[in-house]
Order: sequence, then C-alpha cells, then structure tokens
Amino acid sequence: MGPHPAVAAIRLAVRRVLNNILAEHGRTPGRLTPDERSSSPLVLVACSGGADSMALASALAFEAPRAGLRAGGVTVDHGLQTGSDLRAAEVASRLRELGLDPVEPVAVTVGRDGGPEAAARDARYAALDAAAERHRAAAVLLGHTRDDQAETVLLGLARGSGIRSLSGMAAVSGADGRYRRPFLQLDRQTARKACLVQSLPVWDDPHNTDPAYTRSRLRHEGLPALEKALGKGVVEALARTAQLSRDDADALDAWAGKAAAGVRDDDGRLECAALHDLPPAVRRRVLRRAAIEAGAPAGSLFARHIEEVDRLITGWRGQGAINLPGRVVARRQGGRLVIRQG
Repeated sequence: MGPHPAVAAIRLAVRRVLNNILAEHGRTPGRLTPDERSSSPLVLVACSGGADSMALASALAFEAPRAGLRAGGVTVDHGLQTGSDLRAAEVASRLRELGLDPVEPVAVTVGRDGGPEAAARDARYAALDAAAERHRAAAVLLGHTRDDQAETVLLGLARGSGIRSLSGMAAVSGADGRYRRPFLQLDRQTARKACLVQSLPVWDDPHNTDPAYTRSRLRHEGLPALEKALGKGVVEALARTAQLSRDDADALDAWAGKAAAGVRDDDGRLECAALHDLPPAVRRRVLRRAAIEAGAPAGSLFARHIEEVDRLITGWRGQGAINLPGRVVARRQGGRLVIRQG
C-alpha cells in the first residue's frame, strides 16, 4: 500500500526539484555510499514549524537520501513573540528527528523599514542567505503554496505595482537560483493533510491570524469574500495569473535588457529622445533597472516612483529632480537623464 495521496503529492513535488538540482550539478539520482556523502550537494529546508514547512521538511528527509543528496534545515527565530527562542529550538529538534543534518536555529533582529511584515521578511532572507553560505548549500527549499501565491498576486494588485508584482513568487529565485519553491502548485490543505496523516506536530503562528497584518486579513477575510462572490476556483485562477504574468514580465525584462544599451550615450548617460521612442512597458523597465543600479533598493522602489521618473521623459516641462529610495536622485540635464545617489 502506497503513501496517503497528500504525502505522495508533496514527495513528488520535492522529488522533481531535487532532480533538477542534481542535473544542475551533473549528477543522477541514486543512493550515496558512505564515502560519497561528504561530497554530495546539501539542500536546506527553511522551516518555521508550520504545516507547509513541516510537510516540506518531511518530504525532503524522505526524498534526499534516495536522490543522493544531503538534507539539512534552518529555522529562523524572529524574536517577535515571548518564548520564540524555545519554539525555534523545538522546531530544530523536530527537524533532527526527521533525520536532517545539519540543523541550525538562527536568531535575527527585525528592523522597521517597510513595515513589520516586510522587515521580518528581509531579516529572514538575510539569515537564510547567510546559512546557505555558511553550509555551502546548493539550494534552500521554501514551503510557499498555491494559496500563498494567490495572496501575493492580490497584494501586488492592491499596490498597483505592475505585471512583475502580479507574477507572484518564482519557483526558482535568489542568487544563482538558491531558493526553490516545490509547493507552488499544491494547496495549503494538502500540506496540512500530509502532516496530519504522518502525525507531524504543527505550530500555527498566531501572527497568521492577527488582523493587524495585511496578509492575515487577506487570508481570512479577503479571499473568502472573493470566493463567496465569485465561486470556488479563485485561488487557482490567481495562481494561473501569476504564471502568465511571469512569462510576460520575463519577456519584457529581456527586451528591456537589450534596449538599455541602445539608449545610452558614450558616457553611459540615458538619452531622453531614445527612451521616449521605446514602448512604455520597456522604457519603465529600463528606468527601474537604472535606478537600482544607482543604489535604489529594489524592494522599496514602487511603480509610483518609476512613473515620476518617466514623466521626466514623456512630460518634460522643466520640473525638478525626483527623489527615489536609497538617496537616489533622477534629473534631466541637457537631453540626458542622470540617475545617481545624491
């Protein structure tokens, strides 16, 4: 008798990702001999102790040895709740019980930039990046599900941040494709069911139900209201929208990358006339890329910022400089657009 359908689904999703990682390292699936283990690529799972990441950790613990990969885990203590250090230690213990090694609990300090949710996310990814570097991990698996993807698309829509924001989370992201999201095609209930049938303890973060957080309100109020008004299938439709938007955004980004070289003068400054001739979607991407290269943090650079810079090209009336995040300033000078830190 095979595993429960939910368990089979999460294992298959992880197996596919691990096979991709093996192919990238020129390896084929197969169990390791003791001598081969130390040289095998390491895959880490980021685990909060919630249902999604615990299901992911259990699937990784099962699949990695069969694929010929080492498997470890990282749990991040954000320090936002009383006893969070004890919770992190407990999650680390559960990961070790699954057979993961190395396992590391990491404490972080959450700042205030961008609001509590963004600050916690930035601190978490910084910790995961550092852990991956420390352990020389080939990849870090994240437990984001199709439901998380739908929420991300709606948040992007509400911000009016453009098609890249609507594309949601990528299956592969980060430096050198470090982050992998095997569950983007699976719903949250599948992960929870997999934990239930395997008797895996699950911790439900109270922040996930706290209406003070935007994503929590969207999850417990916004999406249910949409499904009540529009019928079932909203989550699946939003996830499809994410993939279609990502395909379009990737194509436009590639176009903008090629166009960027053709709109610069011999000194590397952007020529306003050449920019004006580009399609708006391509031009704004060129401007956004130039702002980021000048030092503007990508996570703080919103569509409204780029629209203001774009008006220096399309609606020039002698207006002054535009201040962007990261102390970056954009101004028009003699038919050229200058974007630099001021």
